[in-house]
Amino acid sequence: MTASKVFFTNLRTDPVSPGLPVKLRRLIKAAGFESIDFDGKFTAVKVNVGEPGNMAYLRPNWSRVVCDYVKELGGLPFIADCNTLYVGGRRHGLEHLDSAYQNGYNPFQTGVHTIIADGLKGTDEARIPVENGVYVKEAKIGRAIADADVIISLSHFKGHELTGFGGALKNLGMGSGSRAGKMEMHSAGKPFVREDDCIGCGMCVKNCAQGAPIIENGKCHIDTDRCVGCGRCLGVCPRKAIEAPFDQANDVLNRKMAEYAKAVCQGKPSFHISLVIDVSPYCDCHAENDAAIVPDVGMFASFDPVALDQACVDAVNAQPPIANSMLGEADRCHHDHFTDVQPSTDWRSCLEHAEKIGLGVRGYELVEV
Repeated sequence: MTASKVFFTNLRTDPVSPGLPVKLRRLIKAAGFESIDFDGKFTAVKVNVGEPGNMAYLRPNWSRVVCDYVKELGGLPFIADCNTLYVGGRRHGLEHLDSAYQNGYNPFQTGVHTIIADGLKGTDEARIPVENGVYVKEAKIGRAIADADVIISLSHFKGHELTGFGGALKNLGMGSGSRAGKMEMHSAGKPFVREDDCIGCGMCVKNCAQGAPIIENGKCHIDTDRCVGCGRCLGVCPRKAIEAPFDQANDVLNRKMAEYAKAVCQGKPSFHISLVIDVSPYCDCHAENDAAIVPDVGMFASFDPVALDQACVDAVNAQPPIANSMLGEADRCHHDHFTDVQPSTDWRSCLEHAEKIGLGVRGYELVEV
């Protein structure tokens, strides 16, 4: 297979050099951004607007650079995100917009409108047949994203408690799924509680939108009939007493996510940007963020989201762990930072499957700008 080009620039600036917004624009221009026909085209800039309380999500300033560039090229850009499964600030369209505006994703900051792509209740979806799909025949994609003529993913590259890391493919696949789509991707496995480690604190109950965790006699158990498998409880348990049945459940989730990403991108132009900064160990869907596990690396861009994710993984793994972080305190025995932080995950399953179904290739040529 021919390697894809992934473009990179670092985060260094000084008083006489361009600032980071200019560096981002130069990066995406060098990567071929202007070769896309944006003229009169609705362009979805897919981001995670961040859960209120989380401070690691991407600042809206980055989106402004991309949206302004699209407008200069004649396009009609908008910020897009979809509703979540769990209790929080983005479960339905109204509170999602409140959260987006609170975090700066409003027209005053980004210069464009923010659209919750699956609507008020997370049910406004388009069903898109997945080319070469193995696990998903029809992906349930937020309608505003499905209706867009051009797709741009702008991703915060970080760790994740179920998928190992979250980058372009997670932003596109999981992030563009309607609520029903997210349930489909997560449905491979339901979590269980190790009662010896459970202290009955109720954090899982507080964060579950389905009422699946139940506290009885000071211990929790999961009602699997109510559980949709979103994994939120795994991240909030202070004792790490909740686990998923890792008999392939996370691998299947990763593969379904790749197929959803394929559905979003197939048949239309797409371009992908990842910022490897504030590499927190958990998703930006959390209402908090732990310390970054490695130093900031830089900005990456490519037409190939698979090669982009692989390049970002390799860049993170080349960094030294930061002390007083989850990685710094972990038993580092896997020779892989994301597996050391989340030992029950295998991020490779997503990229391997994405390559298999023709979404992109893992081989890449890194071009420094």
